Amino acid sequence: MLQEERHQRIRALLAAVHRVSTDRIAGDLGVSRETVRRDIVELEARGELRRVHGGVVAVGPEPEPPIAVRNQVRQKEKRAIAKAAARLVSPGQTLFLDFGSTVSALAEELASLPGLTIVTNSFDVAQTIANQNRSRVMLLGGRVDEGLPATFGEGTVAEIHRYRADMALLSPVALHPRYGATSFDPREAEVARAMVGNADRAVILADHSKIGQTSRISFCPTDGIDTLVTDGRSRDLPELAALAATVPEVLFG
Repeated sequence: MLQEERHQRIRALLAAVHRVSTDRIAGDLGVSRETVRRDIVELEARGELRRVHGGVVAVGPEPEPPIAVRNQVRQKEKRAIAKAAARLVSPGQTLFLDFGSTVSALAEELASLPGLTIVTNSFDVAQTIANQNRSRVMLLGGRVDEGLPATFGEGTVAEIHRYRADMALLSPVALHPRYGATSFDPREAEVARAMVGNADRAVILADHSKIGQTSRISFCPTDGIDTLVTDGRSRDLPELAALAATVPEVLFG
C-alpha cells in the first residue's frame, strides 16, 4: 500500500471516530507499527492529527458550512470563476460536475449551452441543467445523507467509472501547492477523485480564500490539475505563483 493510500485510510478512520489507537491503524492497514509511526509523524507535521498516549486524535480545519450558507458568500468571485470556466466548454462534450456552491454557479452558466452531457452527483446542478432542457443530465445514484443534497458512497463511485468525460470541473475545500486539491469530507473526496480519474482534463475552481489552504483529504495532486480557474484577488498570493509553476494553465474570472 502506497504512503498516500495509507494516509487516506488514517484520515478516514479519524473522520469516523475522531480518536484511534496505533494498534487499530496498524491492523486496519495491514502494516507494521513502525510504518504507522512514520505516517503519524508526517500527518502531525501537516497539522492533520495530534499524537496522544496510545494513538492519535483528529485536528485540523472545521467542516465546511452548509451549502445554503456557502451559496451566500463570495458570490461575485464565484460568478466570475463560473463564467471563465464555462468558456472552456464546447457543445457535445461530456462533463463531470461535483457538489458545491461554485459548481452550482457554473451550472447556471452551462444551462444555456446546447448538446452537453452533464454527469453529476449534485441535486442542484442536475436540476439547474434539466430546467433548461438543452443538455442531457445524468444524476449519479448512490447514498443520500441528511443535510447533503447530493449522492455519495460506493454506488456513486461505481457509476462514475461507467463514464469517460472530456473534463471534470470540481471545486475543492482548499488548494495547496504541495498537497493539491483537498476536501474535508471523505465522501466528497472519493467522488471527486473518481471524477478526476475518469476525465481527460481536470479543471479546479477555487476562489482566493482557498488558495494556499489545505483540508483533510487530498483528491487530486497539483501535477494532476490541468487548469486552475480562480478570481483576480488570487493574483498576488505567493501560493498562486507556486501553483502556477506546476499547473499548466491558470485562468482568472
